[in-house]
Amino acid sequence: MRWSPTGRDNIDDLRGSSGMRGGGLSLGVGGVLVLLVLSWATGTDFLSLLGGSGDPVSSDSRQSGAPVQSTPQEEKQVDFMNTVVEDVQATWEQILGSRYQRTRLAIFRDEVQSGCGAAEAATGPFYCPGDRRVYLDLGFFDELAKRFGAPGDFAQAYVIAHEIGHHVQNLTGVTARVEQDRRPGANSASVALELQADCYAGIWGHAASQGGRFTAGRVELDPGDADEALRAASAIGDDRLQKMGGGRVAPERFTHGTSQQRMQWFQRGMVSGKPESCDTFRTMTN
Repeated sequence: MRWSPTGRDNIDDLRGSSGMRGGGLSLGVGGVLVLLVLSWATGTDFLSLLGGSGDPVSSDSRQSGAPVQSTPQEEKQVDFMNTVVEDVQATWEQILGSRYQRTRLAIFRDEVQSGCGAAEAATGPFYCPGDRRVYLDLGFFDELAKRFGAPGDFAQAYVIAHEIGHHVQNLTGVTARVEQDRRPGANSASVALELQADCYAGIWGHAASQGGRFTAGRVELDPGDADEALRAASAIGDDRLQKMGGGRVAPERFTHGTSQQRMQWFQRGMVSGKPESCDTFRTMTN
């Protein structure tokens, strides 16, 4: 995957913030929520999985005003994430025109206070409809690579594009409709919402595969990049997470879809590049 920095205009840097101040997280149905789902599905506490390493260097936190400890590798990753957010949003501006309103990516460590309440790193990346921001703990991508076997920059980009897909759903009124029925289950509206966000991530992948002609032109794909996203989608399917925890596969507790479904819907968006191909609700809930 080839990319060039675009600054940090899409990033809210909360790494130096004080984190949570009471209350619990109210996520609605958005977000990948990988580790939280794994804990919930298996009864095993995965809340202490995330961590970091490296020789620290000082970096200024634009949002909190406090210095944060970072590494050159981490700062490069932040630049990469900003570029992906810029490119994904340029795609949706092309598709939706003036209906699209930009979101921002808030990066944090360990814990954060969002417009949906307090969240820990173990919650995983999530989109908050309350303040229309995507939240991501920087340690998540290490876990995605090491514990879930889905390394690669396009795998990371897929996660970000999925969360921005939830923002698109919020803007177009899909999220509000689904909030009325938050029950889990293989054919639930919750699963349909997540699979549609996977398909929307594929739509951006389609645009990026065109050599930047339909995006900000800052991201171009290399052979094999799509496979990284497919591995990530497969790694965080409900059935695989339940098996990883040593439990049985329980479709009645699904919230995001199976590994096969997540790959299928990402591929559908990647091939078509059209939002109308992503009608998971008609397919899943009928």
